[in-house]
Amino acid sequence: MLRALVIAAVAAFASALQAQEFKPAVVYDLGGKFDGSFNEAAFTGAEKFKAETGVEYRDFEIQNDSQREQALRRFARGGYDPVVAIGFSHASAMEKVAAEFPQTRFAIVDSVVDLPNVRSILFNEHEGSYLVGVLAAMAAGEGDVGFVGGMDIPLIRKFACGYVGGAKSMKPDIEVFQNMTGTTGAAWNDPAKGGELARSQIDRGAEVVYHAAGGTGRGVLQAAADAGKLGIGVDSNQNALHPGKVLTSMLKRVDVAVFDAFSDAMNDEWSGGARVLGLAEGGVGWALDANNESLITDAMKAAVEDASAKIVSGEVVVHDYMADSACPY
Repeated sequence: MLRALVIAAVAAFASALQAQEFKPAVVYDLGGKFDGSFNEAAFTGAEKFKAETGVEYRDFEIQNDSQREQALRRFARGGYDPVVAIGFSHASAMEKVAAEFPQTRFAIVDSVVDLPNVRSILFNEHEGSYLVGVLAAMAAGEGDVGFVGGMDIPLIRKFACGYVGGAKSMKPDIEVFQNMTGTTGAAWNDPAKGGELARSQIDRGAEVVYHAAGGTGRGVLQAAADAGKLGIGVDSNQNALHPGKVLTSMLKRVDVAVFDAFSDAMNDEWSGGARVLGLAEGGVGWALDANNESLITDAMKAAVEDASAKIVSGEVVVHDYMADSACPY
């Protein structure tokens, strides 16, 4: 009996020591961890890991592009492992720093860095965007719909193309107005410009406006709510920002990516290479909760569930703009 107690105590001590020595870190993209969208999803995943394991983590919010490499290198030199970078813009910095620290495990969201110590995490955003496009078209009645992107890059065009595909699957003649906020990183954090673009689309007849614009999207959702129209959130569940005025949110489970990266590293289950998270893997989806349930009819729910099943089975293949920039919808 005493022997068993001693063994248990030693095991518990070893486990606590391992947790104490484990030092994960995350580096956010421009817009910061409280952008209510992409970065905040990563923060949510890190916080969940901390709550479940008791293990502290470090994080850093970059203010400009020059800080990407500095932050990654500082964490690696400080013994932090794994180091998770949020956003494709970290790719060149990670290629350099991960090569310098081959024993440190790194992960990056939305880009591929082909090094053995790097996990690259991609999402099928076009699949989730297709689903919210279905809902938008049905909620728009006889009206049209809109899309406001952040930085004008292929990844955001990927969201837009999937959204158009979903909307036109329900109403082939529907018009989808599209605007991008800008061509630099500042486009992720300009809610005034987001609101301006959304109002312009609403003036042209958009009844529902979907954003994939990070912090800029707060302005999009505010403008839609102020105009008595509907917004669609992205990445995190943004339904609660304007209850009853946000039709749904396209969920991109960056929180799961961060939580899994931390957990796998701590539990010696780490693997590098690229992984793609789509509908089938639970990596993307749409949000239904108390804030928007009154907006989603049974017919809408049936339509989006049917579309989801067909995408997962392969019966419906949503066009991937990043594989072919000729969006066919």
